[in-house]
Amino acid sequence: MREVTKKMVENFRLRELGYDFMGYDIDKVESLTFHHLIVPRKDCNLLGIEDDGYTEWNGSILVRNNSHDYLHIIEKYDFNIFLDITSEMIDQNIKGRLDQRNIKLIDMLLKDFEAEWDGEIGYNGKPLIKEAYRKRLNRVR
Repeated sequence: MREVTKKMVENFRLRELGYDFMGYDIDKVESLTFHHLIVPRKDCNLLGIEDDGYTEWNGSILVRNNSHDYLHIIEKYDFNIFLDITSEMIDQNIKGRLDQRNIKLIDMLLKDFEAEWDGEIGYNGKPLIKEAYRKRLNRVR
């Protein structure tokens, strides 16, 4: 795990909360990954951003095989919803804490995506929306 990820896990009290920036349960801290919010990793060198953009202002912490993978699927299939979710995570990053209001707005956006794409098959021949992607907000109060 990258140092910036460890630092954000601590600063945002993710262990205590038990969920990530999108409201997904954290099964183990080792499953958490850094997601670039503002400047994608591929563009950081072009823009002169150090450390490939792995900086607190440019990231959120997500569960690798769940919310992180799902967000990248959403990015491919509905870029507007992806941008709206990203905006909510940026807002939490600015606040310096996870906010139930932002998490619930993210959940609404995810439900919109699911209503539109439910039952569709992805490029890999598998269902676009896994059942695990629908399981969120279990610890959000």
